[in-house]
Amino acid sequence: MAPNFQNRIRCLRGWMEHAGVDAILVGHAPNILYLCGFSGSSGALVVSRDWAVLITDGRYDLQARAEVKTARIRIHKADPLDAIGEVLQGCRLRTIGFEAHHLTVAGRRALGRCVRNSVRWKETTGAVEGLRAVKDSFEIAELRASAKLASGVVEQVVPLLRPGIRELDVAAEIDFRMRNLGASGPSFETIVASGPRSALPHASPSRKRIRKNELVVLDLGAILRRYCSDLTRTVYVGKAPARVRKMYNAVQEAQAAAFASIRPGIPGADVNQAARHVLDLHGLGRFFVHSLGHGVGLEIHEEPRLQPGAKTRLQAGHVVTVEPGVYIPGFGGIRIEDDVLVTPRGAELLTRPGGDLLEL
Repeated sequence: MAPNFQNRIRCLRGWMEHAGVDAILVGHAPNILYLCGFSGSSGALVVSRDWAVLITDGRYDLQARAEVKTARIRIHKADPLDAIGEVLQGCRLRTIGFEAHHLTVAGRRALGRCVRNSVRWKETTGAVEGLRAVKDSFEIAELRASAKLASGVVEQVVPLLRPGIRELDVAAEIDFRMRNLGASGPSFETIVASGPRSALPHASPSRKRIRKNELVVLDLGAILRRYCSDLTRTVYVGKAPARVRKMYNAVQEAQAAAFASIRPGIPGADVNQAARHVLDLHGLGRFFVHSLGHGVGLEIHEEPRLQPGAKTRLQAGHVVTVEPGVYIPGFGGIRIEDDVLVTPRGAELLTRPGGDLLEL
């Protein structure tokens, strides 16, 4: 199975017609990869209603010609903005869209100097990201494989946790095992946080040694063939006291409520609220300090968002994280996170379920 780049560009052209632009300049690397398959770190893609041109430099000449079949290749030898301007100047374009979140003010001004004044520049937001949010069959298969790999790594590493081992050493073991299983690397900095530090949702692993009778949060994700995964497991080193068990069960119940609410048509904010409502009932809502989840794909954070105020309605093909958590300063934190595919019937778990609280 391979990506259908022609269909992706066709969908973008449909968006362009609706938005009233004759061409769009795409500079965000994941968007370029999505549209034409080019995986280099430097390039720009111009898509008009009739043609597409990838602009990159000589370092990527052979790579671009091997990866890209749905766009012409233009290799520049000096300023890439000048090369983009030459492509646009030579065409009869009245309105050109550009990715407002990914083009600097200086870059926009430079392009304006390269293209005739009669051209109108139009800011666009989320044109390609909106397409990327709904995964096709190729992407779903890749995300499923990435989630399987990450699940396997956490299952290998949990038995290694013991009093005396440093958080940094556990994180290094996680990253090594991901690469050993075929990942190109982690999809974000691996989180290993123990004891009171587990109350920090995005704690970087430290030289702190794990102690007996502590919570340990492991948050990791792999990049496998360009696609990301993201999961979190919480374990207890020792025999968990009743307070920890109650907290864990509440978070587990909140995640189950979110799973049950997921279906096509539901706003992301409603899924977030389903989990938050459960934690409120347990008196823990004020300790849930982040949103419930986010999309995953070529980037670790994508659309749609499961957060307060999110009006985007879920669609079949969305892949999102569901990660309720409780963080009590000075005591510790618990988070359970899984990757979920939205299907026509509801939700399909891509990561392997963590189950009840693990005590080591």
